Amino acid sequence: MFLTICSPKISAFSEIFMKHLIGNPSEIGAVIRAARKAQKLRQDDAAGSVGVSESFMVKVERGAETVQWGKLFQILDGLGVRVTIDIPEAGPELLSKEIARAQDRSDRWQLRAVARKAAAAKKSDSNG
Repeated sequence: MFLTICSPKISAFSEIFMKHLIGNPSEIGAVIRAARKAQKLRQDDAAGSVGVSESFMVKVERGAETVQWGKLFQILDGLGVRVTIDIPEAGPELLSKEIARAQDRSDRWQLRAVARKAAAAKKSDSNG
């Protein structure tokens, strides 16, 4: 499996994407740092604009081995960095099936989270 990250290189005339083959978290961090600097953003400003803490931004840029996936993708999206994954020997049908299953799991998890929040609010109202 290969992970390709495309980061925007903004010029006065057009947007050009550069591809980088990524092999470890430090390389993802370097791409994020380069994308942030290309946009002339400080870490705290970039973190605030994408909705993560500055300490998390620092952690990602340093290539921490363990980070929260959702927040990592928030940063990538906020900086305009696209992620493409090349998967050898996975047919489109199998891939579509697995993506649908993952989306279904995510939807169920979100529904449970909303239900828990509603139950907690109801309990709080009845105690209050």
